[in-house]
Amino acid sequence: MSTQVLHTVEEMRKWRDEQRMSGAQVGLVATMGALHSGHLHLVQTAATECTSVVVSIFVNPAQFAPHEDLQEYPRTLSSDIAQLQSLSLPDTSLVVFAPRVSDMYPRGISTNRTLQRGAFIEMLGLSEMLEGGTRPHFFRGVCTVVAKLFHATEPHRAYFGQKDVQQCCVIKAMVDDLLFPLHIKVVPTVRDKESGLALSSRNVYLTREEKERAPAFYRGLCRAKELFESGVVEGDKLLEVVREEAEKCGLDVEYVCLSSPDDLQSVDVVDGRGAILSGAWRMGSTRLIDNILLGFEF
Repeated sequence: MSTQVLHTVEEMRKWRDEQRMSGAQVGLVATMGALHSGHLHLVQTAATECTSVVVSIFVNPAQFAPHEDLQEYPRTLSSDIAQLQSLSLPDTSLVVFAPRVSDMYPRGISTNRTLQRGAFIEMLGLSEMLEGGTRPHFFRGVCTVVAKLFHATEPHRAYFGQKDVQQCCVIKAMVDDLLFPLHIKVVPTVRDKESGLALSSRNVYLTREEKERAPAFYRGLCRAKELFESGVVEGDKLLEVVREEAEKCGLDVEYVCLSSPDDLQSVDVVDGRGAILSGAWRMGSTRLIDNILLGFEF
């Protein structure tokens, strides 16, 4: 299938006006490129519910700190477009929105927060823990760029992967707080069929040996879910089995946490609301995240 590629906000808005005139239902899949099967699954899910789908491809400087991998982050626009064109979506109009940094940040953007100028969005109370504990800049950058993408594309629905579970919670809350007229759909994590490792654009950084060890964290999450389903609700017991599995394979665990799905605060017991069991670990210089849901679904 042919895929239209738009590079400016003006082009995007012209396309969006055409969709509005035709009565199309528009879905958005926001990405930073380096597409993999997980991204394509989001696009396919969107195509089952929307007549037009926008895939945004933009490496967002605002969510990187000065010491992080902004310059090294893979930029593969040509192959990303080729992957999207290979999809069979006969009843869906597909467009790629690949804006320039100058379009998304007219005042310029620095990874140094003290040098940033312009409007930024923060979700206080949901951004400081978990991923925000070690990356305090991250969700400020994510919320800002996602809000800009919502304004540029005006989707009816937007699709995000559960792998970035805190991001999903933060964006859902932002949509509610800022009265965006759209629905957020959280799509289950796509995993390697053999190892269970969550698909991520950063997996390309892993060596063969690291790829063999990395799935240990997910095995720990699965063990914890089995315990929970057998009746164990105490957080310390659930967290311990994840740590044990990770330590067996020598993973450098940054954190493991059991959190409320309502406010992401740490909880000691899984109650009737359910809980999110999540964590982050490093494989050499590569940082990975994963999670599993206990007793609830999005």
